[in-house]
Amino acid sequence: MAYGQKTEHRLRMRAQVVLHAARGRSNAHIARETGLHLDTVRTWRNRFAALGLTGLADRKRSGRPPRFTALQVAQVKALACRLPFDAGAPLSRWSCPELAREAMARDIATFVSASTVRRWLAQDTLKPWQHRSWIFITDPDFRPKAERVLDLYARTFNGRPLGADEYVISADEKTSIQARCRCHPTLAAGQARAMRVNHTYGRGGALTYLAAYDVHHARVFGRTEARTGIDPFMALVAQVMSQEPYTSAKLVFWVVDNGSSHRGKKASDRLTAAFPNTVLVHTPVHASWLNQVEIFFSVVQRKVVAPNDFTDLAQVGNRLRAFEDRHNATAQPFQWKFTHSDLDDLLARLDRHTADHPEESSVARTA
Repeated sequence: MAYGQKTEHRLRMRAQVVLHAARGRSNAHIARETGLHLDTVRTWRNRFAALGLTGLADRKRSGRPPRFTALQVAQVKALACRLPFDAGAPLSRWSCPELAREAMARDIATFVSASTVRRWLAQDTLKPWQHRSWIFITDPDFRPKAERVLDLYARTFNGRPLGADEYVISADEKTSIQARCRCHPTLAAGQARAMRVNHTYGRGGALTYLAAYDVHHARVFGRTEARTGIDPFMALVAQVMSQEPYTSAKLVFWVVDNGSSHRGKKASDRLTAAFPNTVLVHTPVHASWLNQVEIFFSVVQRKVVAPNDFTDLAQVGNRLRAFEDRHNATAQPFQWKFTHSDLDDLLARLDRHTADHPEESSVARTA
């Protein structure tokens, strides 16, 4: 402790006092050697003699008495866990200043600051000023549809493993990718400066990006269209199915959501009529998150589209096609981790929630 490079200065000085004392030196001599006060030397010699090495540590201090009781803290946290309009406040979300003001209005505390409320909420990671959107499951066949998709991701179909000549394609459309031409050139990042993108821009139109993602081989096939619809989607299918190994494959499963371009039995019949070795598999309603191509679209949004700075739609299309080539050269399949057990846990949580809130369950059934 006396000579350690990482020892705190105060602990190093106390350890030196003990070592000097072990050599038989007097308190006055130790004080002169270390530059400490005589009373300080005496204190740490006595503490070490009585308690040993633990005596060199600081004793716990009582600190300032708490100004707020545990009940007051709990009442503020309980208030934060209520919707503001249910608590009689004309607000959509709580903020820390509003919570502090409401706590004083309810006589929970005579005075409490917003920073104090923020510290209390941080202890329980409560953030009532944030919100997330979510939706109830309304598809009565949610479980069998979801299990079918999860089975395909695990390379099984109807209880049998997929063969080497069977493929799983995840497809969808990313609509309204705009070409925004910035009025001033974008500046690259510099020293202590982020990349700068001008706020004002000219509109150069918008296009739709359709993509098909081979789930187990991480290959992407994409095309741009002026708008979405049945014909653009079938053009994407033809683009993929005209290439090997999909042309001669035994079966090619197309996982899609319930968008208007590929919804229902008509879309399935239309696909099978055009390409007999295809099987259209729909995700449950409002469950596009089960479609792996959405992960690829999120990558496109982060790496290609944002920040949106394109001269025209042709540049948007060229950038997307170039990114496809770059992705296909190095990409690995996504590590899909949502399994059947996770699906069971999700449905069990929703069942418990609807049991506690039957009115929400009736609204979901009505929807």
